[in-house]
Amino acid sequence: MANPLNQEFIHPLKLFEVAKNEKRLLHTSAPMLAFRQTAHHYGTDLCWTPMILAKEFNRNKFARDSDFTISTAGPQPPTIVQFGANVPQELARASSLVVPFASGVDLNCGCPQSWACSSTLGAALMEKRELVRDIVLETRSQLHQDGWDVSGLEKDINSPKGRSVSIKIRVHKDLRKTIDFITTLLAPCSLTTTRPIDFLTIHPRTRQTPSSTPINVESLSILTSTFGTQVPILLSGDVFTLDSLPFTSPFHNTLSSSSSPPEHNIPHLSGLMSARALLANPALFSGRNSCPWEAVEYFLNKTIKAPMPFKLVLHHINEMCSPGMGPSQKDKVALLNKQERAELMKVGDMVELIDFLEEKKPGGIGRM
Repeated sequence: MANPLNQEFIHPLKLFEVAKNEKRLLHTSAPMLAFRQTAHHYGTDLCWTPMILAKEFNRNKFARDSDFTISTAGPQPPTIVQFGANVPQELARASSLVVPFASGVDLNCGCPQSWACSSTLGAALMEKRELVRDIVLETRSQLHQDGWDVSGLEKDINSPKGRSVSIKIRVHKDLRKTIDFITTLLAPCSLTTTRPIDFLTIHPRTRQTPSSTPINVESLSILTSTFGTQVPILLSGDVFTLDSLPFTSPFHNTLSSSSSPPEHNIPHLSGLMSARALLANPALFSGRNSCPWEAVEYFLNKTIKAPMPFKLVLHHINEMCSPGMGPSQKDKVALLNKQERAELMKVGDMVELIDFLEEKKPGGIGRM
């Protein structure tokens, strides 16, 4: 299929290579288009969509139009489309529909929400490693048949038709099961001389572990030591600020802001993914510990050019104007206080929102 946006898409593994050459960790994010553009502007290298249900995406045009948004008004950030699926053909079909517009596809094996797990989606797939492998291989096969370069070879990384296939996982209580899971996903197959997945995102919590519990850095250390030289690995979880990571890395020079240095050094980690903290501070990967007003203004500009439901705009603005998620008190700075945020949520439309923020921001909001 010809490129419908006339845009050259960057292969995600090329971004891993660039970050490695710059002696830093790759910076990646989750959610919506205008927000992805904002996060990319402030140092996010690679963006994810929210999890899209492949079955509904394949069957429903409304789902395709509402769940997957892209910009037609210029280059979009390198984007991975994240799917929830438990049938090989479903992910393969959905991937065929989106890869002309994205850099790659990702199977979510990490969502712990009960509705997903009860449907054998998300983290429930961590108990079905052979099925996950079949889903990934079927997707690669379909994309190969469609003419995309997905063999995992160097030539694909530099090809305009090169696309990635990846997965995001959680860990098991018994880490040996996670090691078996990843080993299954790295075994070479006939479609590729390297591995079925191009890279891997690890959220080092179990399906039952609440987000209030710190990530298991020891598990991350073991898994990256075991597999980090075979496949690029991203960390998802507890990336609140760049100076408060609970480990050290040769690709990340800023030590933790805590009084004592982290116990673990993780040399084979390739990148970081942030979701909750990035929603509060899209400038996180630029090194800022709380959201600046200029990021709010940039987001509003992008929202006007790529409209989204107003309630969602309001949600993003409220998150950005709330206290940051870093561990120190200086990271808790908020653009609006609690009472002002309550007033914000009563705003009825974009005009009222811009007027409200212009009144609150020192110097006012720049005219769009």
